[in-house]
Amino acid sequence: MLGFLQRPVVVTADINLNVVALTAVGLLSRLWQLAYPRAVVFDEVYYGQYISFYMKRIFFLDGSGPPFGHMLLALGGYLGGFDGNFLWNRIGAEYSTNVPVWSLRLLPALAGALSVPMAYQIVWELGFSHCAAVGAALLILIENALITQSRLMLLESVLIFFNLLAVLSYLKFFNSQKHRPFSPSWWFWLMLTGVACSCAVGIKYVGVFTYVLVLGVAAVHAWHLIGDQALSNARVLCHLLARAVALLLTPVLVYLLFFYVHLLLLCRSGPHDQIMSSAFQASLEGGLARITQGQPLEVAYGSQVTLKNVFGQPVPCWLHSHQSTYPMIYENGRGSSHQQQVTCYPFKDVNNWWIVKDPGRHQLVVNNPPRPVRHGDIVQLVHGMTTRLLNTHDVAAPLSPHSQEVSCYIDYNVSMPAQNLWRLDIVNRESDTDVWKTILSEVRFVHVNTSAILKLSGVPLPDWGFRQLEVVGEKLSRGYHGSTVWNVEEHRYGRRAGREGAGAALAYSDRRQQEPQLHGQWRMLTVRSDDSEHKYSSTPLDWVTLDTNIAYWLHPRTSAQIHLLGNVVIWASASLATLVYALLFIWYLFRRRRRVCDLPEDCWLRWMLAGALCAGGWAVNYVPFFMMEKTLFLYHYLPALAFQILLLPVVLEHVSDHLCRSQLQRSLFGALVVAWFASACHVSNTLRPLTYGDRSLSPSELKALRWKDSWDILIRKY
Repeated sequence: MLGFLQRPVVVTADINLNVVALTAVGLLSRLWQLAYPRAVVFDEVYYGQYISFYMKRIFFLDGSGPPFGHMLLALGGYLGGFDGNFLWNRIGAEYSTNVPVWSLRLLPALAGALSVPMAYQIVWELGFSHCAAVGAALLILIENALITQSRLMLLESVLIFFNLLAVLSYLKFFNSQKHRPFSPSWWFWLMLTGVACSCAVGIKYVGVFTYVLVLGVAAVHAWHLIGDQALSNARVLCHLLARAVALLLTPVLVYLLFFYVHLLLLCRSGPHDQIMSSAFQASLEGGLARITQGQPLEVAYGSQVTLKNVFGQPVPCWLHSHQSTYPMIYENGRGSSHQQQVTCYPFKDVNNWWIVKDPGRHQLVVNNPPRPVRHGDIVQLVHGMTTRLLNTHDVAAPLSPHSQEVSCYIDYNVSMPAQNLWRLDIVNRESDTDVWKTILSEVRFVHVNTSAILKLSGVPLPDWGFRQLEVVGEKLSRGYHGSTVWNVEEHRYGRRAGREGAGAALAYSDRRQQEPQLHGQWRMLTVRSDDSEHKYSSTPLDWVTLDTNIAYWLHPRTSAQIHLLGNVVIWASASLATLVYALLFIWYLFRRRRRVCDLPEDCWLRWMLAGALCAGGWAVNYVPFFMMEKTLFLYHYLPALAFQILLLPVVLEHVSDHLCRSQLQRSLFGALVVAWFASACHVSNTLRPLTYGDRSLSPSELKALRWKDSWDILIRKY
């Protein structure tokens, strides 16, 4: 029974020394003097502020991308003991002693280092030789722009890592599909593919390009699987369900998990509160929560309230009025009612307060006990400062002539009676007897006389309206839209009824737990980022020709500096390899159409898969930038470049094996490849001072290292 104890337990493992060596040199190239320079370098000033928010648990939303990348950078700060106290306001500012620079830059550096052995494994899994795989890894290792970007507190290296991980995982899954379907390793690599794709999208939205690429390749393989007559219908169904769960459902769940963790970590009021709902704001510590603490939950007749528009576009704003009136005649010659203006104002102000009045009574205070307002009730809204009632009538709005003007009624003793009755419509009610609740209820105000709905048009008024946003009565209701929905943000009963707000804070807290992650996702997508021009901005055409660079950092006392610039030999060769691949692919395709097969079937399939993942990876990560209306920089090209570099040794090996007919031709071609790689290494070493920034440069040396003179460097050497 215990016989197994008489024999030693032996564990065997296959260790690829190529992978070990490549990992070691990758770590050395990315981690060497990682804390230098101890100053804010380029976009570190941008990402650093979000790391500080995480350290202080202050809520924020970044419109440029999902939160996963920021959380990874913040993890480095957490591991280094960063307290978040640093003012991220200037590129080149010296880091204070409390900033763990090495820890903050560690995760991007590790991602860049691990991309080196990953490139090796991808080419190997594609079915090419160890020599080609090592070549791909070495090109990733020595490419100057990839080194620079991975040694700083930036996200491109992390995005490239998850892009490559997604491709590698799918290739391992695809190769295990041939021999061991539904084995533990088969499931592991399939699930890891979905998780890696989700992580890539979670780093930056452009990660979706690689996700779509993997889905496309998987769909083609699944289509071939359906046609496999050796598999039963049940077996095919199991394969399709497994792929759907791993590549569709799992990425969505993981992506939503990023937002859940983001909202779980950030519990304090911050600079981006106002773009979220009032319920969410009230659940955060400080900010609106301090204002709304203890306020009544149920709105009653006589309540004093501020009404915030739920849509929040173009900016969050509150229903507002003031003593100024609409002009008698607008600039286009149309007339107005000349009554008191009603607008939406994007700042908290005393003129944002309104009193909910019972039309059948004159009093403007809350009874004791309060009489709550319910769905369907008729109310009047009295402006708190001017005591005039919210009104709309059949007069064209100032800037939206197809809608009605909204005003506060002034009795000019002319034939224009007040029309100030509004029916309350609680949009998110659970029953028709629901009570109007502070913050939680989303309501519409339907005009009794004309059935117009109170709406934020979002159009800024001219100077006579102080550039505040226009509010109109929408005659034709086109269904639910956030611009017609309002919620009570601040609320008080006044002196008579006292503050009966027990339970309100608990209700807001519960609402935060129910706040869907998709709401935060939508807010991120609609946050407007600064798209102004930058002196280092560039176009996608500049990237391929390397007709641009970025000065990342300049030493304040010496001429040491860091530039983002590529290795011109690698960039030009990768572009040429992509062109050669495309031409060869078209040639082979035409030849196969004529029933001439230049390649054996297994080589043709390997050639197509390499092109789909490498050339396709370059295309999907590059071409979409031509259609983007945003400020672009050279580093946006790096994910596409990584895929293009993987294609380069594949094309070289193909030329050597299939286009060089004799041994002499192969030998000559091999010698050219060695000389070419030596030139790439020379350029990489020559540009090293601008990659690491660890050496002062004289003016002549700096001029010689200019990116446009890289070819001169090569010509002088060879």
